[in-house]
Amino acid sequence: MYGNNPKSTAQIAGHPLHPMLIPLPIASFLGAFATDLVFKATDDPAWARASKWLIGAGLVTATAAAATGMTDYLGDERIKKIGAANRHMIANIAVVAIESVNLGLRFTRETEDMPEAGPWLSGAAGALLAYSGWLGGELTYRHRVGVQETVDDFSGYDDGQAEGGLGIPRGPALKEKVAEAVGA
Repeated sequence: MYGNNPKSTAQIAGHPLHPMLIPLPIASFLGAFATDLVFKATDDPAWARASKWLIGAGLVTATAAAATGMTDYLGDERIKKIGAANRHMIANIAVVAIESVNLGLRFTRETEDMPEAGPWLSGAAGALLAYSGWLGGELTYRHRVGVQETVDDFSGYDDGQAEGGLGIPRGPALKEKVAEAVGA
């Protein structure tokens, strides 16, 4: 990978895997919260079953997302030094713990309803996911973790060279060319 940004170790052809996997557990856990609320409104046991399946799917896919995230975390020492990375990891571990308890409570019930704590646990997990997602955005957009610095005319990356990859001027050299063309 070109540049000085912290690198994503879990990647294929330069594409980090963690951001590709995280929508799966997020959608599953938030979907479980939604189906919990619908169950509370309708008392239809199909919604309780849907919640159980969604939480299970979320836990399975969270394992894959966690494996790639941990590979990135351990693969570049600079990532460990970013406070947001540590908080992101702790928040995600908390989400998995909450949803594991949530699923466990649902499997201990003999009926098709849900435990009273179910929607509360799903809601707490959703709130933590929002916080963790914010931190994930911080890691990507502020700390540039896994973002490849590309020397081209479109990325905004300036390597100090007067010309981009196709010999097209950029930065101060581009300003000079524009000024010449305009006659200023």
